[in-house]
Amino acid sequence: MPKTSISIDMTPMVDMAFLLVTFFILTTQFRPDEPVIITPPTSTSLSTPPDHGKVVITIAPDGRIFFDLDNQIFRKTLIDKMGENYGITFTEDERNAFALSSSMGMPMSMLKGYLALPPDERKKVPQPGVPVDTTLNLSNELGVWLNNARVAGNNPVILIKGDSKSNYPAVKNVFKTLEDRKVLKFGLITGDEAAPSADQLK
Repeated sequence: MPKTSISIDMTPMVDMAFLLVTFFILTTQFRPDEPVIITPPTSTSLSTPPDHGKVVITIAPDGRIFFDLDNQIFRKTLIDKMGENYGITFTEDERNAFALSSSMGMPMSMLKGYLALPPDERKKVPQPGVPVDTTLNLSNELGVWLNNARVAGNNPVILIKGDSKSNYPAVKNVFKTLEDRKVLKFGLITGDEAAPSADQLK
């Protein structure tokens, strides 16, 4: 019997590959660049933060504070409430810019002008951090952000992301703000660390 070569039709596999690529392109959501690079301390904790419904308070190494609420719809409600508190009216473009941005570290007196800038210009503007003055309630803007985020975000999970080199006074001010707002349950975001071996525990 004459031998014939095996013929494999690759068309279905190519179609499937393009379908998968199209699916990932359409469903992937890229987060905007964070305004500060954080190297959190490590721990052996196995718990993971929720994917949605969370507030992240970031403490930079130089003590600056940044605030983030993860849902875009909630962020629009949040910026409206902040505007009501401080007598600021944000345009629709400014509301959209805030909803699509990452962690925010601008004082309210500078926020409207910051959001009015084009996206490329906003990346060049250094953010001085959210004011946190625990001695004067009116100057503690972090507390106002926190109160409004709990309403806008329907009681989200509160997480603190601090750098391993963050100074103590900044961390203390954040904890004091949470305590004053009756936030007694919150989480700390840390890096991964291998669990100690049996020999190390001896």
